[in-house]
Order: sequence, then structure tokens, then C-alpha cells
Amino acid sequence: MTDPRMDAPLETMAEGRFLALRKRGTWEYADRPRDIRAAVILAIDDDHILLVEQFRVPLGAPCLEMPAGLIGDETEGEAVLDGAARELEEETGYRPSRIEALGEFCSSPGMTSERFTLVRASGLMKVGEGGGDSDEQISVHRVKLSEVPAFVAERRAAGVVMDAKLLLLLGGSILGF
Repeated sequence: MTDPRMDAPLETMAEGRFLALRKRGTWEYADRPRDIRAAVILAIDDDHILLVEQFRVPLGAPCLEMPAGLIGDETEGEAVLDGAARELEEETGYRPSRIEALGEFCSSPGMTSERFTLVRASGLMKVGEGGGDSDEQISVHRVKLSEVPAFVAERRAAGVVMDAKLLLLLGGSILGF
């Protein structure tokens, strides 16, 4: 499908290290420069899922999320699965023995061109504390899958914001099955 708006010239309104603000016609959106991609990690270990909580400046609040990170931001040409395994270990302290891509998804298609690869990590081995790099203060939560809806409600009551990708885990409880 082609849209006539794609014929308008692409304008870069501002560009930083990790984001660019672009405009095409009347449409303004955020873009990742330099072929930076993202991975979101579904890390399940012995009927538990690994979740992370960290303060997010744009929200002004802590946010509960699945582990995730940028791919190719530090090492040009980094493979998605390698970067996802690296991010999982950095954020959670767990190293996967298996990691597989489940598909590519758009994070917020009306606002950003960013796409992320959802990966499943399994055969997890605890090798460190996690917590992220020096700019991050990540708390790691290992939650029993059957208790995810209650855990999310508990964190929400504590003032924690929920990342939309948690809907993957909450689907059945929200839909009533």
C-alpha cells in the first residue's frame, strides 16, 4: 500500500545520539538514527518471568517492563539475538542458553518508526546481579506466571507505570479467560 504522504520530502527537525525528530508533510515522528534497533525479551524460567522496573525520565516515574534494550547502539552491525542476550544479562543478571526471535513489532506506530524484535529467552542461568549499566538503576522481579496480574496490580497501586508490552502477559486476565 502506498500513501501519497510518502511523496513529501523528509525533514530532520532535530537529531541526538539515540533519537531523531522527523517530519514528512504534516506528520511528525521520532526515529532511531544509525540503524539502531530494539529487542524486547520474554524471559521465562521455571514457570516464572523476569520483569524489570526502572525510573523513566519521560514518564517521571518508575516503569514495570519486560527486559529490553537497544541493538547496534554501541556496536555497529550487532546481531539482534546477540544484543538481546547481552541486554538480558546486563539488566537481569541472567544468561540464556537459548534465544529465539518471535517476530518484529511496532512500539507506537503513530508516534515513532521504531520497531522491536520480540525474543524468547530460555534455559536461564543466574550469572550476576543485573541492574543495568551505570546510567540505570534497574530492579529485577522474578514473578510466577500465574501471579503476574496480581503483581502488576500491586506495583500499579504503588505508583509504578506499566509498559504496554505487559499486555502480552495480561491478555487472558484482561479478556476474562
